[in-house]
Amino acid sequence: MPSFSPPWYLTNGVAMTAYVAKIANQTWESQTPDPEPRYESHVFTGAQDVPIYGIWSVPPQAKGTIIGTYGITGDLDNQWFLKVLGRKAIAAGYAVVLFDWRAHGKTAVLSPTLTSDGLYEGDDFVHIAAQAKALGCPAPFWFTGYSLGGQLALWGVKAAQTTDPAIIDPDDIQGGAVICPSLDSERSLRYLTSHPVGKYIEKGIADTLQKLAWKLHQDHPGQFDAAAIARADSIWGFDHELVIGRLGFASVEDYYAASSPLPLLPHLAKPTLILYAADDPLFAPTLVPDLKAACAHNPAIDLYLTQYGGHVGYISSAEGQAIAGDPDPWWAWNRILEWCNSQL
Repeated sequence: MPSFSPPWYLTNGVAMTAYVAKIANQTWESQTPDPEPRYESHVFTGAQDVPIYGIWSVPPQAKGTIIGTYGITGDLDNQWFLKVLGRKAIAAGYAVVLFDWRAHGKTAVLSPTLTSDGLYEGDDFVHIAAQAKALGCPAPFWFTGYSLGGQLALWGVKAAQTTDPAIIDPDDIQGGAVICPSLDSERSLRYLTSHPVGKYIEKGIADTLQKLAWKLHQDHPGQFDAAAIARADSIWGFDHELVIGRLGFASVEDYYAASSPLPLLPHLAKPTLILYAADDPLFAPTLVPDLKAACAHNPAIDLYLTQYGGHVGYISSAEGQAIAGDPDPWWAWNRILEWCNSQL
């Protein structure tokens, strides 16, 4: 796999993360040579019969299907990094399914079901694959995501290993590939809120989650307590006030322990690629050696740990693009597509 080489001014995790959030989101289309696919909308049925909104597209003679979603906040309309994947995957000959996960985007309009950080979203990936196959998206299927979406995709790989053949042939799901996945929610959240810069990032995410909750309250009258939403002014508070009770957990700590995917990694049996930056400012640095240890004895996992990259950044320099033979700066998506090709 070609090494990652960022521009000199992005060799800092905070700088890379800020650049992606403030600048790359404005310039990505001009840096992405592939056209926007012609998508069709579809409401899939996830686990527990939860409706999941998604879009899909199949190029001629597709060689497989990539199913993906995004991180802790956002929707299909504003997640430009996921749109980059859609363009590149279609151009590379893959069918694509992108979806709004639970409590996000149009899925939140369809259902008041809140997030479970992978406990049920993993099964959602499997159900979506089965229904996408019926629509004409060919096997093999790959699950992907970034940040918290990467956590969900890892749970999807786990769910695929034990799925009911009546839903889909388990062999139809090849594996997964994720970028900067969340691995240990409690450890990273405590790190983020204690960091001089991270506490402002956490506040921004928490404000967006609270707005999401108010939108759910508006769309689904009677389903949510307004006072609880008002108290949910942090990520921890959101989960404490709105999520854990519905899932049957006594505490946020128990919920995070159950949903964090780090303990899953030694047990994943399907091919899985993990791209992870050591300078990711959103996650606790102590996770890096634990991630290496969790993957060390599992031949199904290809862990590519980079020195730089920030949080879901991986903006490649012009020199790095030339070395890798990439047509654009999207180093991580280029590696994922190459890796999927190598698995066929």
